[in-house]
This record gives sequence, C-alpha cells and structure tokens, in this order.
Amino acid sequence: MCLDFANTVSARAGRQRREYLSTYGELVAWSRHAGILTGGEADALVAGATRNPDAATAVLERAIALREMIYRVFSAFVVLRRPEVQDLAALNAALYDALSRLEIRPSAGGFEWAWVSARDDLDRMLWPIVRSAADLLTSEDLGRVRECAREGCDWMFVDTSKNRSRRWCSMSLCGSRVKARRYYRRRKGHDAIPD
Repeated sequence: MCLDFANTVSARAGRQRREYLSTYGELVAWSRHAGILTGGEADALVAGATRNPDAATAVLERAIALREMIYRVFSAFVVLRRPEVQDLAALNAALYDALSRLEIRPSAGGFEWAWVSARDDLDRMLWPIVRSAADLLTSEDLGRVRECAREGCDWMFVDTSKNRSRRWCSMSLCGSRVKARRYYRRRKGHDAIPD
C-alpha cells in the first residue's frame, strides 16, 4: 500500500510530471480505491472536508509530504543508500501518531487490530499507509523493493517474481513501452540496411 501511495505522482522530476492527488477529494477517492476507506467512510470524510476546507487542505499537504518522504526512504534503499535521518525521524513521528490510533477488538475468530477514529478525523486514511511503510521496511520483502527501469518512470513496486527479475512497475504500461521502443529501433535499423 505504501508504495502504491508513493506512486500517486508520475515523472516526479520530469517535465511530464502528473499529480494524482491534487485535491482532498482525490486523496479520499484513492484511499477508497486502495481499500483503506469504505464508501460510507469516504462520504463522511468528503462531507467533513466540505465543512472544514482549511483542515482538509492541511491534511492533503501532510499526505503529499508523507508520500514524498516514503518515496525518499524506499528510493534510498533501492540504490543501496541509507535514508536521510530527517526522513526516518518523520516516519517514526507519523508512525507514533498512527499506532496511537490502533486498538485490539474482539472478532469472530478471536481478536483483530482496528483503527480508532472519530468521523471528523480527516487524516485517518494516512494511518494505514504509515503502518504499511513500517511493516514493509521491517519485512523480508524489503529486499524485493524495486524502482521501475523505464527511463522517466520512478514508480516503485515489490518484485514478487520467482527469480526476482521484474524490471517494470507494470508490464502493460512501462514494460510494453520499452519493448515497443526497442522493436521500433531494431526495425528502423533493419529497414535502413539495403538488401
């Protein structure tokens, strides 16, 4: 989840940059799509944002800062660098806040973790994202985190392939573009050679 959240902007450093979280409503919609929020929770948050637009704007700004921090932490790991101290400090501060919102509740099979929030907690979608980042950083899957190999794409993913050879964030997006470009270059070079 945390890497999907980090991927809510494309071409971070390029001229083709595209921001997918331009409004609080887009943040809520992404959270619903990611399974963080139910339809009712999403509707309640949008209504709360309408009543308190300044708070919603502040949450969106925090979400973007969190997203960029998550990207920097995992990107540093991918290139075998230690994350910046301030990024880890920010992650730990966000984790401290998020984990203070968790409790154990009875469930059908025993007990389960549950998020404790009031209907006006406009930032509650950020808590599971922070926990996801902490869980991935401390898991065996950390060594499978990759950044897309297509030039201009900086999306990250967990390589779940058996031989750990996945190179692109998505075969249907970046993988097919790279292969099509290679094919075109080969074909163009082949056509230039007289028979």
